[in-house]
This record gives sequence, structure tokens and C-alpha cells, in this order.
Amino acid sequence: MPSNTAPFDAKLRISEIFYSLQGESTRVGLPTVFVRLTGCPLRCSWCDTAHAFTGGEASTVGKVLEQVAAFQCPTVCVTGGEPLAQKNCLTLLSALCDAGYSVSLETSGSLAVADVDPRVSRIVDLKAPDSGESDKNLWSNLDQLSSRDELKLVLASETDYQWAVKVLQEHQPERRCTVLFSPVQGTLAPAALAAWILRDRLPVRFQLQLHKILWGNEQGR
Repeated sequence: MPSNTAPFDAKLRISEIFYSLQGESTRVGLPTVFVRLTGCPLRCSWCDTAHAFTGGEASTVGKVLEQVAAFQCPTVCVTGGEPLAQKNCLTLLSALCDAGYSVSLETSGSLAVADVDPRVSRIVDLKAPDSGESDKNLWSNLDQLSSRDELKLVLASETDYQWAVKVLQEHQPERRCTVLFSPVQGTLAPAALAAWILRDRLPVRFQLQLHKILWGNEQGR
């Protein structure tokens, strides 16, 4: 478990920090400060944040806290890229919790989530076959999830959907946390996915990316 005395001088590389509406998860629609960390070891075929793979600016946990505080918003989402690819992401998450924020983490599921501060809501994005990265899924992460966490499956085809159904059958993640199914925009028709979920009576929540409905792919937030 991470220490609650997070050092403010711990170094990070930040892609961007911005204020918007949460577009996904059960926090959808909430005004949120997003802290996007640079870097990701995956290259999903449908990725919409490739700008966060490289670049960014060097920062510290203390500086990030100052920037977040300026928005005067109680809800913070740490995202990427893959935020856990930076070791000091754990320090940042604890520092945000210590500061009193309601914190969520968006992570690919390819890196261990066991050491994430237990006050954080972990949104784990399990990769379906059409992503091209399903072999990177760290299946032991499913055993770590609890009622404050969420499992997200982004699906691009009926093949992906059938794979996701098998995940439910074999692992029953809905017993631990909320499970979210969402279609890849422009690839899988939302109505088709909704119909399959209803037909098969799946214990999941259907979701669309609210930010793309509001602002399109330009903002991608």
C-alpha cells in the first residue's frame, strides 16, 4: 500500500491538465479535472489519445496539485496514455487523495493495479481482440477489483462482443464491480451492441463516450 506521506518533489511527465465533463464510467457527466500522463506501452488500433504517447512537460507532484487546485473542482481523473507506466503515478494518486479529491484512475489493465491507493476508483480497460493488444491483459487485475472500481470493455465487432461474453462467463467480474461495455465510435453501431446486451441479458452497463457526442473527435475528452 502506498504511503500517505507522498513527496511533492516526485517527478512526472504530463501531457495535459484540463477541466471538462467526464465522458465515461459511472462518473459520466461530472465536471472533472483530468491529469493526463505521457507515455503508453500499448498501441490499440482504436486509440484516440495517441498525442499522449510522447512529449509532454516535466513536472512534479507538487506542481500538479497546484494546477489541479486552480480549477476548484472536487473530482479528478488521472489518465493517459497509460498513467501507471510512470512509477510516480502511485505517488500522485495518493497525494490527490490526501488533498481531499475524489480520484479515479483510467488504466489499460496491462499493468498491475494492486498497489494503487485503495481510496482511488480504478477504471480498468480490458483490451478486446480487435484492439490488437488483448495478449497484454493482466488477468490477475480482475481479482483486485472491488465495488469502488469498474471494468471497461471497448468493443469493435461482434467477435469482440463474443469474447467479452466469454470473459463474463469465466471470470464473473460483475460480482466485484460495475462492468461497462462501449462501442468503438464509427466502427461498431451503438444500437447493435445495445441489442446484443439486451438479447443476452448481460449484467453490464452500456455506455457511449459523452465527450464525443458533445464535441466530436476534435477534443477527444
